[in-house]
Formats: sequence, structure tokens, C-alpha cells
Amino acid sequence: MLIVLSPAKSLDLDSPPTTELHTIPDFIDRAAELIAVLRDYSPGQIAELMSLSDQLAMLNVSRYAHWHPDHSDGRQAIMAFNGDVYTGLDARSMNLTSLDYVQAHVRILSGLYGLLRPLDLIHPYRLEMGTRLPNPRGKDLYTFWGTVVTDALNQQVKANGAQALVNLASEEYFKSVKPKLLNVPVITPVFEDWKNGKYKIISFFAKRARGMMARYAAVNGITDPESLKGFDVDGYAFEEQGSDERTWLFRRKVEA
Repeated sequence: MLIVLSPAKSLDLDSPPTTELHTIPDFIDRAAELIAVLRDYSPGQIAELMSLSDQLAMLNVSRYAHWHPDHSDGRQAIMAFNGDVYTGLDARSMNLTSLDYVQAHVRILSGLYGLLRPLDLIHPYRLEMGTRLPNPRGKDLYTFWGTVVTDALNQQVKANGAQALVNLASEEYFKSVKPKLLNVPVITPVFEDWKNGKYKIISFFAKRARGMMARYAAVNGITDPESLKGFDVDGYAFEEQGSDERTWLFRRKVEA
């Protein structure tokens, strides 16, 4: 089983990592191509391109300027990303066995790096997969990455002997994957919460639940996706009704 996650916009660049183990991203050369494009943008153009405040635009222009191919001084992706998914994953509290699991079974989709292992070292950046950034390979990041991400996932599925890909990424990021070209089926868990008399997807809780499910898999050493149906963290439970072979529904009835 291989799990894919989205990255996070917010980064934690201060808390010390809980492990020195690390790897180097596979597509640094391609990332450098995108950085070269981004360096031609002024802070105002970055603000417009990414719908950022002037302050955030300035911060990221500085990050692009300081980005370099040598990643030996980077920070592990799983220790750097700091959004709702990563609150649920809570990698800092994982023991070495669980960290070994995520390194082997979890991959992070990235607008800049394409595909990351959790312990790959990265430099600070912001580049969402849906950004319409014209580049030498096409009109946006989906065309830039083409089949590269899918091909890499197929290689890692084969190396792991995985029987399925579990999609815990957002729609924006999973669009960088071409499911018809994958050599295994895709299973997509969906998380709904009870609110105002009905079940609905609430973005904050759904993102956190994706991270919690990845953690559940790691802590329990799950390799058979069927075992994910036992996910019961924070009140969620698998709902047979409403699920099908490829979309698995999880609900919790806690007033949100």
C-alpha cells in the first residue's frame, strides 16, 4: 500500500527535527527549472500570481532567491510542513518504527518538487500545484510535471509490492497524478462530519483526518488497505452505506 498526501502552505522552520535521518528529493533538477522561472517575477507579480499579501510575496521572493540545488542544509519535508494534515499526522511524536513506515509507504505531492518522501530534505518554498505558472514545459504545473509524478509512483508501487494507492491528497494535488496510467487501483477515503442536521465535508476536519489516517496506518503498520476500514480515530467510523469499491466514506457525529 502506498499513501499520497498534499503538502502544506505553512512551514515550521524552527522546531528541531526529532530524527537526523534524511533523504534527497529525486527531482531537484526539475525544481531548479521552476525556481529559475519564479526568480523572474517581482514581488507584485508573485502576489498576483498566487493571491498573496505583499508581505508573503516578499517572503517567497526571498525564498526563491536563496533556494539552491544543494539540499544538505534543508529540513525534512515531514518536519517542515505544518498545516492541518500534518497536525493530524503529528510526525514529531512518532517513534523510529513509525517514521520508517511513513518513509516507505507515504509520498507527498508537491508543486515544486513533484513527489517527495517524508524524510526528503527541502528548502522553504511556496508553490501550490494549481498555480498557473507558465514555464518552458507548458502553461501550468500540471503540464510541467506531465507523467513524471505518475511514473515515479508506479516505480515506488513496484518497489514496495503495493496493491493499491490510497489517495489522502486534495483534489488540486491529486490532479497531478494520472490514475489511468497507474498500475494499481486508487482508493479515496472521504471524511464527513455532522453539522446542522446533516453530514458534510468540512475542510479543516477533513484535512486533519487525512493526516490522522496516515498516522493510523503508520502506528499500526498497515500494508493491506482493507485494514484502513478500522480507522476509528477521533470518533470517525467507516460507513458501508455510501461507500463503494474505490471511495470509502468515514463519518463522525460530533457537532462541529
